[in-house]
Amino acid sequence: MTAQAKTGLTVRQRRRIARAIQYLVAIAVLALVAAFADWGRIAESFLRTDIAAAMFPDVWVAFGNTVAYTLLAFVFGMVVGVPVALMRTSTFAPYRWFATGYVEIFRGLPALLVLFLVGFGVPQAFPGIQYPGGVYGQVALGLGLTSSAYIAESVRAGIQAVPRGQVEAARSLGMSHTRTMITVVLPQAIRIVIPPLTNELVLLTKDSSLVFVLGVTSGTMELTRFARSELTSTANATPLLVGGLLYLLLTVPLSTLARRLEDKEGRK
Repeated sequence: MTAQAKTGLTVRQRRRIARAIQYLVAIAVLALVAAFADWGRIAESFLRTDIAAAMFPDVWVAFGNTVAYTLLAFVFGMVVGVPVALMRTSTFAPYRWFATGYVEIFRGLPALLVLFLVGFGVPQAFPGIQYPGGVYGQVALGLGLTSSAYIAESVRAGIQAVPRGQVEAARSLGMSHTRTMITVVLPQAIRIVIPPLTNELVLLTKDSSLVFVLGVTSGTMELTRFARSELTSTANATPLLVGGLLYLLLTVPLSTLARRLEDKEGRK
């Protein structure tokens, strides 16, 4: 006997009932949380409008630094990651070995450790070394090295997703392997991997909060460091909420864009 015969309900009706039950459970949980929460204390700890207002306009400097660190690391990651991806797909074995080692190392090391190595390890090994742009150069290198490894793997996957027939057609027209990769394969691969590259941009935005380990100043601190500084000076958690909302102002549009690009690519 089928489930419909036993219950007298169609599959669509059972799904609607299950969904309604889930909604009711969620509403009940939210109602319990609202009933037992100490809203006065929450407002005092997280919703002090006077403290939030006092953060402006200085917080925009930290916001701008977060954007700058993210973009610098992403550009570095693209500039290094794309050639590494090409080396990963090369027929020349030493290129593949080098690229594989590079990707495995910088995907395996925590971004925080890479920043420590760039900020403190390299100056110890090479006394007197100066990074172009100071902290901005350190961030571009530190976060960019980690980002480039992930970008390289994304681009490699995109290269392998390009139909083999297009490569053969280009070669039959007399194009060299290098010209085929640059003019035929790589543009299509980049278009294919735009969604994961957008996700990488979101991750870099959040990873920019690690910059505090480099000893930033008031003019170079990012959102998390600025919020922590305000938290310490006000003994109130409102700055953390403001910082979180500003992060969402960056990441939510990027995440939405990534989902739409994935849906668009999936419909092709």
